[in-house]
Amino acid sequence: MDLHLPIREEKSHKGTFGKVLNIAGSKNFSGAAYLSSMSALKVGCGYVTLASIPSVLLRVASLTPDIVCVPVGEIKSQLPKYDVISIGSGLSQDPGAILMFKAILFDLKDTETPVVIDADGLNIISKFPKIKLPKNVIFTPHIAEASRLSRQKVEDILRNPRFTAKKITEKYGCTTVLKSHKTIVCSKDEKIYTNTTGNSALAKAGTGDVLCGMIAGFLAQKMDAFEASSLAVHLHGRAGELASEELTEYSVLASDLLKYIPKAIQEMLVSNLS
Repeated sequence: MDLHLPIREEKSHKGTFGKVLNIAGSKNFSGAAYLSSMSALKVGCGYVTLASIPSVLLRVASLTPDIVCVPVGEIKSQLPKYDVISIGSGLSQDPGAILMFKAILFDLKDTETPVVIDADGLNIISKFPKIKLPKNVIFTPHIAEASRLSRQKVEDILRNPRFTAKKITEKYGCTTVLKSHKTIVCSKDEKIYTNTTGNSALAKAGTGDVLCGMIAGFLAQKMDAFEASSLAVHLHGRAGELASEELTEYSVLASDLLKYIPKAIQEMLVSNLS
């Protein structure tokens, strides 16, 4: 599969490259909210809003001026103004988070807005499988989350991850990004992309949050779900490789990927010119 970056029009403004609403974070997981928001910006999205609880917003605002922070209770009326919604990174599964998650999906159920569901969002769906999902939804499970979604044993998934990716896609009507040492992307029309970039540096907390934001950021730039997910997975893995060359596979942190995403993009730009 040939991977291509979205075109950057010279006559443009922040709206040209899309607006992402990232609903993420909870009391103990402000880092997930930060990583999934910043990575969307790092791949070229024009505008990212983080919706979360006050303690998370204060923490994230102290780390960067680049993310718009709004209380999660104020976003319901604002959903239509966003090009992409990402939800789930660091969300938790407490009763309030579950109620909010269900309410957001209910409001989006008849829209064409792409929705990336990650982490605890997937765990909530696995507990309440009859939740009505949006029409254009992307799931980003790791192996354990895929086990809960597909009702398969982990060892069975590891033996045949392509089968599981297809099963989740068919069951939920989603694009599936099954994260593993060779991440698999499966589209609703059964296209498959198997990623070959990445290394053990990515086996660390927070790297999945970075990938979630990258997918959302490319979706905001009008890529379709399969192309956006495949490109994000490739560049995410390559960023991990580039980071490891300097920091070693032992020492790369999820936050380090934010520095190396631009280097992975630059490498692809040069490659496409040659």
